[in-house]
Amino acid sequence: MKTVALTRHRHEQSTLTQHRAGRAAKGSAPHGPRRNNVAGYLYVAPAVLVVVGIVYFAIVYTLRISVLDWDGLSPDPVAVGLDNYVRLVEDAVFWRSLGHMAMFALAVLVQMALGLGFAILLHSGVRAKTLYKVLLFLPVVLAPAVMAPVFRQIFDADGELNTMLRAVGLDALAHPWLADPSTALYALITINVWQWTGFSFVLYYAGLTQVDASLIEAARIDGAGNWRVISSLLIPLTRGTTVTLAILGVIGTIKTFDIPYLVTGGGPARSTEVLATYLYQQGITDFHVGYGAALTVVLMIMSLVLTVSQVRRFKLGSEA
Repeated sequence: MKTVALTRHRHEQSTLTQHRAGRAAKGSAPHGPRRNNVAGYLYVAPAVLVVVGIVYFAIVYTLRISVLDWDGLSPDPVAVGLDNYVRLVEDAVFWRSLGHMAMFALAVLVQMALGLGFAILLHSGVRAKTLYKVLLFLPVVLAPAVMAPVFRQIFDADGELNTMLRAVGLDALAHPWLADPSTALYALITINVWQWTGFSFVLYYAGLTQVDASLIEAARIDGAGNWRVISSLLIPLTRGTTVTLAILGVIGTIKTFDIPYLVTGGGPARSTEVLATYLYQQGITDFHVGYGAALTVVLMIMSLVLTVSQVRRFKLGSEA
C-alpha cells in the first residue's frame, strides 16, 4: 500500500510540475515576439528617420516655399498663393522644356532598341564577347563631368566630327552642332543614347541568358528564321526587361540635368533647356526661389504620376 501511495504521490507531483511549466510557458510566450518586434522597429528606425526627416520634410518645405515670392535671402518672404503656378502655366520656356524632355523620352526607345540588338548579337556567340561587353558598358560608368568637355570638343565647329566629315569629302555636312539651336538638342540626345545604350544592353543580355535554349532550337526546327525568332520569341520573353527599362528611362528623362547643363547650359537660345536645368536657373542662379520651388513640385508630380501609371500598366498586362 505504501508503495502504491508513494507512486501515486510522485505521479501527482510530476503532473503538477508539468502543469506549472505549461502555464509559465504560456505566460512568457508573448514576450518573445514582442521583443522581436521591438528589435525590428529599432533596426528600421534610422531609415525611417532619414526618410521622414530629409525626404518628406524637404517635400513639405518645397510645397511651402512654392507659394511664396522669395529670393532665398530676404527674411520677409511674401505669400502669393498660387501665383507661381499661374505664372508657370503661362511660361513659354516651361512648356518648351517639357517638349525637350519628350524628345529625350523618345530617345529611350532608340537606346532600348540598340541595347536589345547588341544583346541578341553577342548572345549568338560572337568572338571577343567580353571585350564588346566592356566597350558597350563603359559609357554608363563614365561621369558626365568627364564626358561633357570631350563631346563639346567633338561637336565643336572645328571639332573631330566636322574634321572627319571634311576628310571624307562631306564638307557640306560640317556644322556647328552645339552652336545652332536647330541641331543642339539632337546632339545632346545623341550623347544620351551613347551613354545609356550599354545599360539597356546589360539588362537585355541578362534577360536573354534566362531564355531556355530548347525553345529557340524548337523554333529553328519548325522553320523559323532569325527575324521570326526575335519577334515571336525573344522580344515577348524579355517583356519584363522592356517594362523595367521603360520605367527607368522615363524617370531618368524627367531627372535629366547633367548632360544639358554641362554641355550647353540650356542654350543656345533655350534650345536645350529641360525642366531640371530651368528650375536650377530660376531657383539658384536667378534667386527666384519660390518659382523654382513651384517648378520642383511639378517635376515631383510628373515623376510620381508617370511611374505609378507605368507600374499599373505592367501589372495589368501581367494579369491579362
